[in-house]
Amino acid sequence: MEKKAMLGPKVRRLRRDHGLTQAQMAEQLGISPSYLNLIEHNQRPVTVPLLLKLGQQFGVDLQAFAEDEESRLVAGLREVFADPLFDGSDIKNQDFRELAAVAPTLGQAVVALYRGFRGARDDLQALAERVADREKLHLVQSTGFPQDEVRDLFQAHSNHFPELEQAAEALWQDGKLERGDLYRGLVDWLNTQHSVRVRLLPSEVMGYAVRRFDRHSRRVLLSEMLAPSGRNFQLACQIALLRHRDLLNGIVDAANLSGDEARRLTRIGLANYFAAAVMMPYQRFHEAATQVRYDIEILRRRFDASFEQVCQRLTTLHRSGAKGVPFFFMRVDSAGNVSKRFSGAGFHFARFGGGCPRWVVYEAFRTPGKIHSQMAEMPDGTAYFSIARTVVKAGGGHRSPPQQFAIALGCDVQHAAQVTYADGFDLSNTAAATPIGVNCRLCPRLDCSQRAFPPLNHRLIVDENLRGLSPYLFAPPSAE
Repeated sequence: MEKKAMLGPKVRRLRRDHGLTQAQMAEQLGISPSYLNLIEHNQRPVTVPLLLKLGQQFGVDLQAFAEDEESRLVAGLREVFADPLFDGSDIKNQDFRELAAVAPTLGQAVVALYRGFRGARDDLQALAERVADREKLHLVQSTGFPQDEVRDLFQAHSNHFPELEQAAEALWQDGKLERGDLYRGLVDWLNTQHSVRVRLLPSEVMGYAVRRFDRHSRRVLLSEMLAPSGRNFQLACQIALLRHRDLLNGIVDAANLSGDEARRLTRIGLANYFAAAVMMPYQRFHEAATQVRYDIEILRRRFDASFEQVCQRLTTLHRSGAKGVPFFFMRVDSAGNVSKRFSGAGFHFARFGGGCPRWVVYEAFRTPGKIHSQMAEMPDGTAYFSIARTVVKAGGGHRSPPQQFAIALGCDVQHAAQVTYADGFDLSNTAAATPIGVNCRLCPRLDCSQRAFPPLNHRLIVDENLRGLSPYLFAPPSAE
């Protein structure tokens, strides 16, 4: 069943930004003022025809306007107030929803403030640990979370940058690149257009670097430890930094980021996006993905890409008129540290703390290299289908062993029938879905045997004479 678009606060802000009364906006949209009033108070959904009229009359980006930012903000606020710091606060779910609907900017400021608090607290803890070991005592510079700013930027763009897609397509045409020999084409382009030569060097020379650009000698140095897909990716990334720096800087400048670290990370992220678009050109990749029903193994062979590169590329298919399944993506290590994530399809990741051990991504570490599939249901009843598999990042030899990660790729269950990995699942039977949550503090499932922390707004009961499946017992939550 298609979800209703409850966009009342956005419509209200749009009307106020244009200085219109309800009667004036209603007249332009061809509806009654009373109906517009119901829409602004989330008593009526914004239908597709009405959404199109909003785009025509007010020039809004329909994809960005229709995106459920409110639910994402509510999830972020829940995480903030799941901190034990607020255990004594009587904050209801309705409070989160009202703040996100009425004052979203204030809600985002609360999440940002908490992010800064967490950074300061982590720095203080690190300093305390160093003080305990006097031989290692040194000053610790307080750092923020520039990577979170970068993730938020890509999320705001739905992980799709049309100008970079066009630049990648132009490279194929201008460089006369050929399928099956992309590496040679990229090497020739760098040499002829930028007077840059490419050299493949031993790992003992490159050390921990896999790519290094020597400006003085005009050389791109690549490590021999890179797989062929990695070599193509790094060369395309270097082309982005040389040929399209103004384009990258334009996107970075428009983002109004807080510091130089965030700007540099964003520039690197955009260069990486361009590299993936070169390796997997949009139209050809989209057609192939839909034809093989998102079979990642086929796609990686067809486009000479890695499993992770294909999964990430699948999250970028949002071109108007040629959209793919709206996937979400995550990369995590065996300790639960999330190094990459994109929250497509409304799936909410934990910004702070660990994830849910019931989610299939953590199962992947038990059988490396095998693709695991799962239909899962969140506490709000939304069902998702996801797959997970481990990947290995090449190391630098015996003293620098390979890194192992688990990759998760998923979508709302309503899109899962388009994905080959969902064959054999009864997608209409959500009762068979694995119950999962964002993390323990945000999950209300009291019967979970893998719970590590008590849930938000539940008081812990300690009874030495009673032991259940979980080590925790809880008092009932306060009524909402």
